[in-house]
Amino acid sequence: MMHNPPHPGKIIRQECIEALGLTVTDAAKGLDVTRKTLSELINCRSGVSPEMAIRLEKAGWSTADTWLKLQMQHDLWQARQKAGKLKVKKFEEIHA
Repeated sequence: MMHNPPHPGKIIRQECIEALGLTVTDAAKGLDVTRKTLSELINCRSGVSPEMAIRLEKAGWSTADTWLKLQMQHDLWQARQKAGKLKVKKFEEIHA
């Protein structure tokens, strides 16, 4: 079973922004988003949207597909941690 995948924002902060010696303000300007929007992402308070994934790709930071897969893996792992609390009825298999 997969361990808790890192939030993509953490990767963006470490591997893209800090690795290039950028400030959050400069990175936000380059991505054409507000500093608040980028700050929420890199502090793991928001996720990578399809639009943000394209912005990251256009900036030369991996592909949009990669960012969205990382976000989905993180979100799915988080959801699986709460799966035991879901009260779902299993339906019988339908035979045609």
